[in-house]
Amino acid sequence: MLRLLLLRHAKSDWSGKLGDHERPLAPRGRKAASRMGAYMRARGYEPDLALCSTAVRARETLAFLLPQFSRAPRVEYDHGLYLAEPPRLLTAIRDAPQNGTALLLVGHNPGLEQLAAALIRPQPDATAKRREDELAEKFPTAALAVIDFDVAEWSAVAPGSGSLSDFVRPRDLKGAGKD
Repeated sequence: MLRLLLLRHAKSDWSGKLGDHERPLAPRGRKAASRMGAYMRARGYEPDLALCSTAVRARETLAFLLPQFSRAPRVEYDHGLYLAEPPRLLTAIRDAPQNGTALLLVGHNPGLEQLAAALIRPQPDATAKRREDELAEKFPTAALAVIDFDVAEWSAVAPGSGSLSDFVRPRDLKGAGKD
């Protein structure tokens, strides 16, 4: 089984005159990213590899997560993930090294939300249906979708082949703020 962790970057700061790629995290985003990292560690959602957009807000989000993990994942920054659409994101996943079972992708909407929706197959139980409905409603900043695949290699990941085992938003974590 392989586990994909899709994390949208945390809330960015719009107060400056920086270009979109250069916008840093807002204080609220830093707090949410740190809390999401603690949640990930507590749930055992620790990646072997982290693929991250080169946007400052994505890099900073990942920087707040890394100290929370019990072991450091390999990290790769990829400019192609910046504002990427689902086909590009899926290619990055399929091209991931085959020596790990947990992959974190830190990126942007609408691509991450669209990719998550495309990868999951609907589940019959009420808890899974609630998670799917929450994901379909909105994939806010610093939200995490955890998708499990019953395949042996990342290259086999395909639309409709995953099961959404968790979807958590900053507002779901006590003290992380609303989004």
